[in-house]
Amino acid sequence: MIRKFTGDTLVVATHNNGKLEEIASLIRPFSVSVKGAAELKLAEPEETETTFVGNARIKAHAAAQATGLPSLSDDSGIEIDALDGAPGVYTADWAETPNGRDFVMAMTKANDMLDQRGA
Repeated sequence: MIRKFTGDTLVVATHNNGKLEEIASLIRPFSVSVKGAAELKLAEPEETETTFVGNARIKAHAAAQATGLPSLSDDSGIEIDALDGAPGVYTADWAETPNGRDFVMAMTKANDMLDQRGA
């Protein structure tokens, strides 16, 4: 179903300020106010889908339900063909440490797995 956007505010369902700014810069020329999930103090929903599209849909629906405003979201990660698409939607999990995310560690893990497979 296609709906025409008639409001002046759009929620970008992300807590990532860099991602928010990137999307907001694309929307600003249309005189639409952009609000991020963190600014609106929205909880981060559990991403339970096995695809990027599915997880983006979860985040957008949660934000729209919480605010009553139109919402959009995205989800992304790294898919490595030689690892059968891994880490995919689990990219951030691969980088998780007790002190935050370490993507160098995640890429080291991917490289080690590629070496083990001889890829």
